Amino acid sequence: MADGVYSVSELTEAIKACLETEFPELWLRGEISNFKRHSSGHLYFTLKDASAQINGVIWRSVAQQLSFELGDGLEVLARGRVEVYAPQGKYQIVVSAVKLVGEGDLQKAFELLFEKLKREGLFDNARKKPLPRYPEKIGVVTSPTGAVIKDICSVLARRYPAARIVLFPTRVQGEGAPEEIVAAIRYFNRATNPDHQVDALIVGRGGGSLEDLWAFNDERVARAVFESKIPIVSAVGHETDYTICDFVADARAATPSNAAELISPDSSELLASISATLQTLRRETLKLLEAKRSLVREIVGSYAFNKPLRDFHERLQTLDRLSERMALSVKQKFESRRSSLDALERRLVALGYEQTLRRGFALAFKDGKPVRSAQELRAGDDIVIRFADGEKTARITR
Repeated sequence: MADGVYSVSELTEAIKACLETEFPELWLRGEISNFKRHSSGHLYFTLKDASAQINGVIWRSVAQQLSFELGDGLEVLARGRVEVYAPQGKYQIVVSAVKLVGEGDLQKAFELLFEKLKREGLFDNARKKPLPRYPEKIGVVTSPTGAVIKDICSVLARRYPAARIVLFPTRVQGEGAPEEIVAAIRYFNRATNPDHQVDALIVGRGGGSLEDLWAFNDERVARAVFESKIPIVSAVGHETDYTICDFVADARAATPSNAAELISPDSSELLASISATLQTLRRETLKLLEAKRSLVREIVGSYAFNKPLRDFHERLQTLDRLSERMALSVKQKFESRRSSLDALERRLVALGYEQTLRRGFALAFKDGKPVRSAQELRAGDDIVIRFADGEKTARITR
């Protein structure tokens, strides 16, 4: 400032310092109008009452933590600090927290979020996952001290005692409840401990006012339910209570007890079904066996099946005939050879020297050899003379 004259920037800075020093942080009540969600994620709006208004802004980091959808017409309590936006010479409130005022505003916030998520397709039936027929482990996200967990355990113990319940305790209303519910759903979806890898989830609480149930109308909870790979049953409040979680979940139960019934088969019905199935299986097996027996009998009695056996018997018969023929042939040849041998034997006997000896002839042997000529003998040789009835020794004299 020179000679008492301010530049625009100097005056703006002076006002900015004064306002921001005088009003470091405060709560402001008013109705939202001119609401706009920028592509950056920041929220811009006007907060007004009957006779005044002030511009407001919520930065994206804060907007992502809101538990309800802002929109025109909502009456809110906004906590923030007053700042001056120098480029336009306007003051505004930079909001760090927002609360709804009154049941009517909660209902309006519900309707705004409902329409938003519906447009995005979070309620579409085509995206809902089927519940497992026979879950082994069931996760429950609720308060550990309420009646909800007791009711669920009681129903499952009666209907389906084979299931194991894994509880992730959370707050179900008030500040911090939405964050805990989201953390529980994400924990089960990312669980590395086999004991905590569940087949289905029940998310819920008992009845209450709209404000009591508000944690289940939180956008963060809705998106965590939608993103879950594990099927989720929403069991919030009584039969007449509806929350955003009910519409996003894969199934909605009127009560926590009803949720336990939806997610589990009745053990008595299951046993009856198993028994009926076994009876049917037995009948069908017997029918199949009888059909196979008939088929086997038909095959065994068929011409084609018996042909190899008949051929075998025919070959055996042929072999028997050939054996008989061979035996006869061998016998005939043997008899023929025997006759020939007998004839030869008779001829040998007839031609043998024994017959000659019987006719009065004799044989002379010298040194064991037959004498064939008189020239072979000399005076003084000893010879053996063989007659038909014996032998005599003689000596040659000349």
